[in-house]
Amino acid sequence: MENEARRPYRMGARAAAMEATRTRVVEAAAALWMRQWYDDVTLQHVADEAGVSVQTIVNHFGGKDGVADAVADRLAAEAALTRRAPTGDVAAIVAALFADYERQGDANVLWTAQMDRVPAIARAAAHARDLHRAWLERVFADRLPVSGPAREHALNLHHAATDVYLWKLWRRDLGLSREDAERAMRDLLTSIDPRKRPDA
Repeated sequence: MENEARRPYRMGARAAAMEATRTRVVEAAAALWMRQWYDDVTLQHVADEAGVSVQTIVNHFGGKDGVADAVADRLAAEAALTRRAPTGDVAAIVAALFADYERQGDANVLWTAQMDRVPAIARAAAHARDLHRAWLERVFADRLPVSGPAREHALNLHHAATDVYLWKLWRRDLGLSREDAERAMRDLLTSIDPRKRPDA
């Protein structure tokens, strides 16, 4: 009877331990890939960083691409939390976006530069674009045209105005302060507001 009572506890503890291991591996891989090329990071590097064996990683994720998919999912979930902002509040929208880019914008740029040759990164980039578009549709719902070519055009403009490469241009290439870069993005978003067009 005692063994039967303890079985759910043991199963729960095992599941918790497995999830903790997965989390350690994903965090370790994310930390490595934020500063190194995908090909330069081996499963052994990830295993050493996470304090597990390579076989443990294979058991949990199937291989390097599986780890990359899990990292992409984790970063997307973190971005969704960081980017919370009220619809139509441009200052809050830009501040939330910069909070995300300042944290992982360099890693985003590094990953995107590899998407043409690494299938796992290509998948992650495509998913990130879809999520960014959905985010734009939500936070700018008050200004976007309802449907049709006008909506697509407006979304394309807003995507360009909030893309990580624009953040990189201002913050890394031109060396703008975060304050000045946020102001530049706010001004750009204000200037492309479809409601300001004479034919809107």
